[in-house]
Amino acid sequence: MTNFFFILQMISGILLIILVLLHSPKGDGIAAIGSASQLFSSQKSAEKGLNKVTYIVGGIFILSTIVLGCLFAG
Repeated sequence: MTNFFFILQMISGILLIILVLLHSPKGDGIAAIGSASQLFSSQKSAEKGLNKVTYIVGGIFILSTIVLGCLFAG
């Protein structure tokens, strides 16, 4: 049973790293000077889906960490 949670935690941790790196930066950066930030505003729906998947994977990671902590605490 603990092996399942170890594997689940490892997979969700790797997925969480990848998903966070896929997010677009929140600031405009240097693109704000020439108002080029408006060119890529159509990706908001893809960002919403990516946020949902990131929240789900993050929840799985946190729950597996709590379960493993409880299993090894006793």
